[in-house]
Amino acid sequence: MTTTFSTLFIAAFALTLLGRLWLTRRQIRHVAAHRAAVPADFAERIGLEAHQKAADYTIARNHLGWRTSLVDAALLLTLTLGGGLAWLHEFWASRLDGLPYGLALIFSLLLISGIIDLPFSLYRQFVIEARFGFNRMTLRLFFSDLLKQALLGLAIGTPVILAVLWLMGAMGSYWWLYVWLFWCIFNLLILFIYPTWIAPLFNKFSPLAEGEMKSRIEALLGRCGFRSNGLFVMDGSKRSSHGNAYFTGFGDNKRIVFFDTLLARLAPAEVEAVLAHELGHFRQHHVVQRIALMFALSLAFLWLLGQLIDASWFYAGLGVPAQNTALALVLFFLVIPVFTFPLSPLGSYLSRRNEFAADAYAAEHAAASDLIRALVKLYEDNASTLTPDPLHSLFYDSHPPAAQRIARLQELAR
Repeated sequence: MTTTFSTLFIAAFALTLLGRLWLTRRQIRHVAAHRAAVPADFAERIGLEAHQKAADYTIARNHLGWRTSLVDAALLLTLTLGGGLAWLHEFWASRLDGLPYGLALIFSLLLISGIIDLPFSLYRQFVIEARFGFNRMTLRLFFSDLLKQALLGLAIGTPVILAVLWLMGAMGSYWWLYVWLFWCIFNLLILFIYPTWIAPLFNKFSPLAEGEMKSRIEALLGRCGFRSNGLFVMDGSKRSSHGNAYFTGFGDNKRIVFFDTLLARLAPAEVEAVLAHELGHFRQHHVVQRIALMFALSLAFLWLLGQLIDASWFYAGLGVPAQNTALALVLFFLVIPVFTFPLSPLGSYLSRRNEFAADAYAAEHAAASDLIRALVKLYEDNASTLTPDPLHSLFYDSHPPAAQRIARLQELAR
């Protein structure tokens, strides 16, 4: 069974890696092939220079994605069949036991992963984003964010990891159900406290100023029956020129947040249309559906881990001679993406379907033409390619391609 599982893992690993690299290469070639001309549907809205900038930006990001895929694959093999995780186990097992051992093992892996990812993050931010005029972050702010994230991870992650490991060891054969209940409660708590306690650690949030924009937004909220805990503007411009808007929070602690870069670019009617789209997600219960799906998948994965945790072939087949709860948890979440990659199109399809539905809702409660203008500006400002490879988009894109989305909105406008 050990040899069979090792062979299955290697086959799934190879197919997933080759699939990712092939899709990335398709995206690069497809975008490059359509770089010379703006698609006919956008020819009157977006200039050739902006279209080519989006193509070059997409290609640059995908070239980096190609390299990170190779490095991530090498790290996974090193940790599993290469003996890296077995070495870490021996190192910590000779010094610690019980919960401290599990905590040290997991944080060691997170540290290794973070160190390996750091050069790619720096290159992404200070080379690619800077080259295309998006970066506004300083090195000082970058490392300040990194330090805050690390300290926050330690403060929140330590008790969570200890609680999960304790439940795995103390709750018998149904430990996975107790861990799942704990995980659900923890995630709901984070959703509730994030706007007030976590987000302000990284950004400044100011109440939306009085004026036409606020009046239009409040009127829209009234028409849609949405109650929020405030309208806020976030200083996203201190890190990037990309624009966005989002909901955050849960229950009565919901907030609506606009990037300052978004408000600087869009007219009040266009901001209203963008918000109407976001309200569409809320009114059609997409947020609740996404949370429910996440909880259902986490229950399925934890149940599966519960069936594997005592199977010696699971550990040995991945290059680890020892067995314990911490190793089981680490191994499972290291290798599960290898086996679930073929399901990516399903998740992307569900997300794109919700985006179409939210656009339709926005067209009912605001002007579809305003949403079209807003989207075109955002595609241009964020250098989003108008010509993605269809198969790459099928696997990865949570939003519909620009041409499909604009075409549906034009039909609704008519």
